[in-house]
Amino acid sequence: MNKDQVEGTLENVTGQAQEGFGNMADDPEHKMRGMARQVAGRAQHAYGDARDYAQQAGERAREYASHAGERVVRQVEQQPVTTLLIVGAVGYVLGLLTARR
Repeated sequence: MNKDQVEGTLENVTGQAQEGFGNMADDPEHKMRGMARQVAGRAQHAYGDARDYAQQAGERAREYASHAGERVVRQVEQQPVTTLLIVGAVGYVLGLLTARR
């Protein structure tokens, strides 16, 4: 759990308590403020969830890129001539596609 998830949960619980107090005291202002705090707490918790998801996705992307780089290096070491021919062909095609006429 990150800071936003914890703070969001605390804000939600505080809002529930405030809403409960408003219900017991028959005070609509406390009830509405409690409901607003709950909404704010849920939003902050959702933001924390999104941050966690984005961080995990970034870590997975870094890991995938690292493994892909290792595979490319192995391929070049095992078949240097084939790799050179493929890279040359790709460069030639890109040159044709980007050439101004």
